[in-house]
Amino acid sequence: MSHQLSGKKILIITSNTGIERDELVKPLEALKSQGAHVTYGSSQGGTTQTFVQDTEKDRTVESQAALAGIKASDFDALVIPGGTVNADTLRQDENAQRLVKEFADAGKVIAAICHGPWLLINAGVIAGKTLTSYSSVKLDLENAGAAGWVDAEVKQCPANGWTLITSRTPKDLPAFNEAIATALAAA
Repeated sequence: MSHQLSGKKILIITSNTGIERDELVKPLEALKSQGAHVTYGSSQGGTTQTFVQDTEKDRTVESQAALAGIKASDFDALVIPGGTVNADTLRQDENAQRLVKEFADAGKVIAAICHGPWLLINAGVIAGKTLTSYSSVKLDLENAGAAGWVDAEVKQCPANGWTLITSRTPKDLPAFNEAIATALAAA
């Protein structure tokens, strides 16, 4: 399904430690192809190495901005790719945590895939929510107060005025990208 996302502004954030290629590039390309303006921001800005399956170096991608200079008020949605190393580093980034809180407080769409929900835990926004993630993150989410965890390619949870979309792995990217586009088209 194709949506017209012209005028919608989406922020994708990662650390600079390296990111699972498909979890960054596929949402970026899919959302741009539907007319959205997509900004890629990273912890320090500049170049980020992508990987295939967390270990095999692929290409580098230039981010347009460092997280410190980004405001949620400039965007309609936040997308958080996973990847073990990226997600573990990003969850400790104070600017990434600030952005998640700003998006949630403003009632916007937040989408996280794979290990990306680790950032949601550190930002303190998942209590009472039902979501999915990479299977090894399930216990972390439950311990952080999530209402539940489901084994589904995509889970959308209304979240006190904001929309939370989560997925498990890169194989779920088509459903993940579609859920983001649908939520933005309805907003």
